[in-house]
Amino acid sequence: MGMPFEREKLIRFHHCDPAGIVFYPQYFVLFNELVEDWFNHGLQQNYADLVYQQRLGTPMVKLQTEFLSPSQIGETLRLSLAVKKIGRSSLELEVNGTAGGTARVRAQLTMVLANVDRRRSVPFSDDLRERIEAFVVP
Repeated sequence: MGMPFEREKLIRFHHCDPAGIVFYPQYFVLFNELVEDWFNHGLQQNYADLVYQQRLGTPMVKLQTEFLSPSQIGETLRLSLAVKKIGRSSLELEVNGTAGGTARVRAQLTMVLANVDRRRSVPFSDDLRERIEAFVVP
């Protein structure tokens, strides 16, 4: 059984709306940063090399998000990413965000490994699949 990948993100001024709370589209930017961090640090796969050398990307094809409690500037948001399902070329991920012991956001993301030139899905390599499996959480 795997463990989630976790990262802390400081909520900055640019994340917030005029009320000083995270403007909801910014969560999607934070989710994408989390996925890139997971590739770079959790999967030991340089994300820039994946895109520019291997010509592969990880577009999100489905996002379901619940905004549970507002986050505000100066808080540290702890984001966790767990793999719920691995397909041939797709992943179902669960992301949870907490700050100060309070649940702030929860999301289910479906992403696909795709050739960025042909814009078609491609299967995960055996090596990458094996590294992803370390983050499968029931």
